[in-house]
Amino acid sequence: MENQSKNFIEQIIEKDLEEGRVDHVMTRFPPEPNGYLHIGHAKSILLNYGLAQEYNGLFNLRFDDTNPTKEKSEFVESIENDVRWLGAKFDDRLYFASNYFDQMYEAAVTLIKKGKAFVCDLTAEQIREYRGTLTEAGKNSPYRDRSVEENLELFENMKNGMYEDGSKVLRAKIDMASPNMNMRDPVIYRIAHIAHENTGDKWCIYPMYDFAHPIEDAIEGVTHSICTLEFEDHRPLYDWVVRELEYEQPPRQIEFAKMYLKNVVTGKRYIKKLVENGIVDGWDDPRLVSISGLRRRGFTPEAIKMFVELSGISKAQSVSDYQMLEYCVREDLKLKKSRVMAILHPLKLIIDNYPEDQIEELDVENNLENPELGSRKVPFGRELYIEQEDFMEVPVSKYRRLFPGNEVRLMHAYLVTCTGVDKDEEGNITAVHCTYDPETRGGNAPDGRKVRGTIHWVAAKTALSCEVRLFENIVDEEKGVYDDETGELNLNPNSLQILEDCKVEPSLKGAKAPESFQFVRTGFFCVDSRLNTEEKPVFNRIVSLKSSFKLPAAQ
Repeated sequence: MENQSKNFIEQIIEKDLEEGRVDHVMTRFPPEPNGYLHIGHAKSILLNYGLAQEYNGLFNLRFDDTNPTKEKSEFVESIENDVRWLGAKFDDRLYFASNYFDQMYEAAVTLIKKGKAFVCDLTAEQIREYRGTLTEAGKNSPYRDRSVEENLELFENMKNGMYEDGSKVLRAKIDMASPNMNMRDPVIYRIAHIAHENTGDKWCIYPMYDFAHPIEDAIEGVTHSICTLEFEDHRPLYDWVVRELEYEQPPRQIEFAKMYLKNVVTGKRYIKKLVENGIVDGWDDPRLVSISGLRRRGFTPEAIKMFVELSGISKAQSVSDYQMLEYCVREDLKLKKSRVMAILHPLKLIIDNYPEDQIEELDVENNLENPELGSRKVPFGRELYIEQEDFMEVPVSKYRRLFPGNEVRLMHAYLVTCTGVDKDEEGNITAVHCTYDPETRGGNAPDGRKVRGTIHWVAAKTALSCEVRLFENIVDEEKGVYDDETGELNLNPNSLQILEDCKVEPSLKGAKAPESFQFVRTGFFCVDSRLNTEEKPVFNRIVSLKSSFKLPAAQ
């Protein structure tokens, strides 16, 4: 019965432990440093690290840096930051595929000596032609039967830089009639006269991913090489490599379904274009679902972990809703964060019968649902800011907020009654006037009269001015992510709204990233890690307070 609650990967691992195939567990997260990580990678990181934790095993972070044409140290640094932020510890277990280039070269030599690899002079286009199709077997390369001695000499010459890029490759000798295209004598080394970020000019030949990856796993002692479903067809090649190289305890590859999010851009090519065209301000733009973008937006590792757990681990492809990710961050933040007052669209409110120079401090609980967060002092005065939408000169039906003659509750403060407005020459309202009842401090009337409307406010004299950034999906969800004709993104022109000169209570003065708060009635907000300054605070909306999303019923 216990195994019924385990996912299929846990069941495989437990069987391997029970049957003695392995006596410990080691997993790894193996990103290629050619871009920033996104929400899908978070699933892999948390899965691999979580399994290592669950079985008291080890977890490696290993960069698969076998392609120097696309890799940068900037990406290495960002990936390390993302993995650490998600809570996966790897400090003494950080590895690079490039550290194993000598062993990979020797492994290739071993295959040549066994008659299992050969140097091929066909062009990339000819190799494709010879490969055949899904319904037709491929043809052997005319160079397939070179002698071991000739192959060893040619491969060494490749290593020594004697040939041009693309003129020769090293291929595994497997089966050109295999129904699995990956087994039709795949290329395992290519020539590339380009310096490597880690090894410099030492190499001008580099291993292909499908050859390098199983070797890296085997060298490190990885027991379970967990990857996404598109590598299922590559598993026979993975197994062939570790078998032919005769590793004592070969790693086992297990595939799971990727995490897909509805109406979200994760493709590196598209994000790169958004960055280069200035549509977003970098790979960490809060509108992106890169891990650094989610972090800057104010999402938490705990929320992402909850989202991954709710999405589940299986072999079946499925699509998750972005609203579920928002649900998770609301659930994580609602009891952890102070609820402060912030006015995004300020309108001056003047209490005519309040002492002109008086500022009093009100005791306000930080979070009514979590008394452990304590309380704070909030200044109150004659002039306040309220939200523009909280006043209507001519109210619509059932409008319960401020309008001429109506009494409302100022949150945590007093009951006030609207008496009139000031207007400019164009007839725009510039201020609302009211009177307050001094006997109603705290918001309740001694005579028990009912007041239906409650609005929040910020004292004008002590208000902190700031910039607030509101986000929508970067793509137009109604049109779909991609244009059917051009393949380009259908961009949402309203994905970023910048509100200048918003007003927040002074308790937010000096707040720094990654601090976050609940702005009463508006949403959860965090300090922007890139744009915020002491002179000009900048807050990003993480998520609004309400959603129509509901968790699916348990099966």
